Amino acid sequence: MARRTHLWTKLRAAMYQALLLLLHLLAAAFWVGGMAVMHFAVRPSAVAVLEPPLRLPLMAQALSRFFVGVSVAIVVLLASGLGMVWLAGGLARVHWSVHAMLAIGLVMMAVFLHIRFAPYPRLLRAVAAREWPVAAGQLNTIRRLVELNLALGVAVFALAIVGRLP
Repeated sequence: MARRTHLWTKLRAAMYQALLLLLHLLAAAFWVGGMAVMHFAVRPSAVAVLEPPLRLPLMAQALSRFFVGVSVAIVVLLASGLGMVWLAGGLARVHWSVHAMLAIGLVMMAVFLHIRFAPYPRLLRAVAAREWPVAAGQLNTIRRLVELNLALGVAVFALAIVGRLP
């Protein structure tokens, strides 16, 4: 009977680990994939077909919706990541790649918070005031920071693969 209980406990822990990993990967894919779509598809398309008085409000609205999702993704990433570390026995027991992913992830979160609370509000104010050159400058600042976060996000995905190697 004790052996059966032990197996059930191990199975339950494996199911929690799998669920946390699924949530973690979905949140990371949303954030990094969303940055790629915004950077490589939405923005260039908007630049190609819309003049600033139409393009800049569109981009501000798109970012507004995306930032809500990113905020949720960050909460899910932190909760699921820390949950997986806890199930593994703590930071002292995980592979070095987990430490690197955590560090880079925290930098990405800091960059996002900077975007969200510095150039993004300035973009919204400039769009509301119809100050198109100012709005364009703020959007360009956001674009450069998204490029940085996108590169960091790709590095995290690479580290996730490295951490799975024997």
